[in-house]
Amino acid sequence: MPGGRLTQQERQQIALGLADGLPYAEIARGLDRPTSTITREVMRNGGPTAYRADLAHRATEHRAHRRKQTTRQEADGLPQAHGRDAEAVREYEEVFTTVMMQSGMPRMMARVLTCLTITDAGSLTASELVQRLQVSPASVSKAIAYLESQAFIRRERDERRRDRYVVDDDVWYQAMIASARATTQVIETARQGVGVLGPGTPAAARLENVARFLDFVSENMTRAAEQARAVLHTKVETDPGSAAEPGRDG
Repeated sequence: MPGGRLTQQERQQIALGLADGLPYAEIARGLDRPTSTITREVMRNGGPTAYRADLAHRATEHRAHRRKQTTRQEADGLPQAHGRDAEAVREYEEVFTTVMMQSGMPRMMARVLTCLTITDAGSLTASELVQRLQVSPASVSKAIAYLESQAFIRRERDERRRDRYVVDDDVWYQAMIASARATTQVIETARQGVGVLGPGTPAAARLENVARFLDFVSENMTRAAEQARAVLHTKVETDPGSAAEPGRDG
């Protein structure tokens, strides 16, 4: 199986496969590449409906040039925390970003969320995000506004009175609850439509089915989030290491 970066010819084959409606796995087999390579390539460059081989090739060359500059800067700086492999961390960051994009999150928002998630502190300032991602302050500001609105991150002030953007274990719970609240608004609006369109009509019946389905899903999603949060917190509280400290102090 060939390794290394995709060639321009391979990208053209990917574009042709997408135009023919082929799944990623079939395109990958034709190129003798892993399916994950094709998935990352497409999602990183506009998605299946907007992928263009020439633009993708130029974008990859630009990223490679920027990566070399970043690698040189890292080589001159301090070593990675905990003895991590910088290249492995970078590759994982791209994979995590791609997965977030596949879930429906816009690219820059996915990059910011990934960057925050894989930092040990779980928090960064806007200027730190700009420096790490090598993007404009406006791009970071827009991504932060989106992530805050979806409850994926929260804001806090540090000792220097700078805004820090935080992602922690509870943030995912809060994001799930925010999603459930948004779904509740859809449910209420659908049921309003039943009255407007007239109970018993085909359109009203369709809206009622939408409301019933989403109501069931939202209720179960909220319940599952509450249960998962309780279980995770229980595990932390009953951890042998954390439980031993109070005993010694007592």
